[in-house]
Amino acid sequence: MSKNLIDLMDDKLRDKRENFDSIPVIDVAPLLDGSDKKGVAKQIRWALSNAGFMYVKNHGIPQAFVDDVFDVTRRFFDLPMQEKMALHVGNSDVALRGYIEPFGENTDPGKTRDLKECFDIGPERASLEGPFFGPNQWPAGFPQFRELVYGYHEKMIVLSRQLLRGIALSLDLPEAHFEGIMKDPISIQRLLHYPPQNGHAGKDIIGIGAHTDYGNLTILAQDDVGGLQVMNREGDWVDGTPIRGAFVINIGDLIQKLTNDVCLANMHRVINTSGRERYSIPFFIDADFDAVIAPLPSCVSDANPLRYQPVTCGAHKFGRFVASYAHLQQPAA
Repeated sequence: MSKNLIDLMDDKLRDKRENFDSIPVIDVAPLLDGSDKKGVAKQIRWALSNAGFMYVKNHGIPQAFVDDVFDVTRRFFDLPMQEKMALHVGNSDVALRGYIEPFGENTDPGKTRDLKECFDIGPERASLEGPFFGPNQWPAGFPQFRELVYGYHEKMIVLSRQLLRGIALSLDLPEAHFEGIMKDPISIQRLLHYPPQNGHAGKDIIGIGAHTDYGNLTILAQDDVGGLQVMNREGDWVDGTPIRGAFVINIGDLIQKLTNDVCLANMHRVINTSGRERYSIPFFIDADFDAVIAPLPSCVSDANPLRYQPVTCGAHKFGRFVASYAHLQQPAA
C-alpha cells in the first residue's frame, strides 16, 4: 500500500500497535449480563487499541427484528426518486435529517465521490433546535417504515450505552464514565444503499471514500453482500466480511482524542464490487452537543505526550459534516 494512503491515518502510535488480518469477534453477553465484565473489557481494549473495529455477538438484538428493518430499508430505497427527494436532507437545515441522493454526501471530498444513497433520522423533536436536533422526515403512507426504523434507533441507543460501559472499563474508568456527557447525546440512525459498482466506474468513485467516523461509537448492521474494508497497520485493506447475527463496532475521532491516541479511530471505506445491491444500517452515538472532550490524564505520559486540545462534541462533529454536505456550504440567503 502506498505511503500516502498510510499517512491518511495520522496514527502517531502506529508502531506500537499490533497488526491484524481479520477484525476480532467479541462475545459481549458476559458484559451485558454482568458475569465477566472485565474479561470482555480486556478484549475490547485490544480490539480498539489495534484495529479500532470489532464484531460483537450475543448483543441481545433479535436477528428477526434486524431483518425486518433491512426489509423496509430496501422498500424505501425502491421508492421513486421524486418521493425520496421530497424528503431531502436540505429541507432539515442543520438538523441533517432526511434523504441524501447519490453523490450528495462525500466523505473524502476532493479525492472520491460516494456512490451511495442515505436516509438519516435522529431523536424526535417538534421543531428545529440546532445542529443534529430537529424534526425527522418520514415517507407518507409507510407507517411500518417509521415504526421499525425509529424502534431500531431506540434499541441502538440502549445497546450503545451498554457498549460504552465496556469501553469505559477497558480504559480503567468507572463503568458509568460516559453517562455524565450523554444526558441528551447526538445520535444518527442511517440507512444506506450502495448500487453495484461495475467496471465502468473510475477510481475516484467508490461506495464510501476512506475516512474515520466523526464521533464516539458506530454500530453497523450489514447485509450479506460485503464491501466494508478496514486498514491494518501495514496499510493493507482488511475485509469486514458480514457475520450474521453480529454487529460491526468501531470508534470515532472523539474516542481517539479522549484516549490521546491509545484507541484508534481507524480508516475504512466501502467498495461494492459484488454486482448486487448492498444495504447497511449504521447507527452513530456521540455525546451531548456541548460536552467537552479532552484527553484522559491516564492516557497522557512522557511516552505518550498530550496530543489534543479540548473540543466540544457538537462543534467537532458539525465541522466534519459541513465539509461533506453541499447544502451546508451554500451562503445564507
